[in-house]
Amino acid sequence: MKNYLSIVFMFLLTQISFSQSLQEVQFLASDKVEIFGDLYYDSSEQPLIILFHQAGSCAQGEYANVIPTLLKNGFNVLAIDQRSGGEKLGGKNRTVEGLKGKKFEYCDTYPDFVAALTYATKDLNHLGSIIVWGSSYSAAMVIHLAAEFQDQIAGVLAFSPASGGPMKPCSPNDKFEQIAGKGMILRPAKEIEIPSVTSQFELAEKAGMSTFIAQNGVHGSSMLNPEKVDGSVEDTWKAVFDFIAGL
Repeated sequence: MKNYLSIVFMFLLTQISFSQSLQEVQFLASDKVEIFGDLYYDSSEQPLIILFHQAGSCAQGEYANVIPTLLKNGFNVLAIDQRSGGEKLGGKNRTVEGLKGKKFEYCDTYPDFVAALTYATKDLNHLGSIIVWGSSYSAAMVIHLAAEFQDQIAGVLAFSPASGGPMKPCSPNDKFEQIAGKGMILRPAKEIEIPSVTSQFELAEKAGMSTFIAQNGVHGSSMLNPEKVDGSVEDTWKAVFDFIAGL
């Protein structure tokens, strides 16, 4: 019982610290859509990671169990609600709520990514390095973002980047060479069996990008969430931090 109470206390303590550093932010995309996000910011000298969620989700839903680890390891974090998302993994997508029913295709969300980077570089006047991090469809979009703004982005983490179906018009596969040396693609082992994924991995490695297979992972950034993964997430986290350290 004592151990259980100790665990509960430490969890609550973490949550208090977590909420104290939280600031909700809003900014406009180029087409005047209001984008919402959560900012955890300590110092402009520390690296900033900009998080983008997967389809049907939101910043709070996908990253609530990821952000504390990033903060603990000394990163500033900006987690964004894109205009295409929802409550799939919990939480609420504030940007989508503000659209009052208007829908956008995945490829049409790119202004949100540019707006988040602009907020970081101009509104925050961030001086440290910037790493962009995407999940599923947003993993494809951060590759596009890094290819266009190579001088502003130090690294790219792409978890299960989508390239087919509705993402075909904005597939990231032809951008790999532009971010060689500072991009990493991560996939769960079960996705590697898909021919298009195998082909994407081969293209990325040929272009000089890093790749990682999470043996017990799940789709997207949720492969880092112990509540979503059947097994340890330690190896995946190690791959992430080893990659960042090498940038």
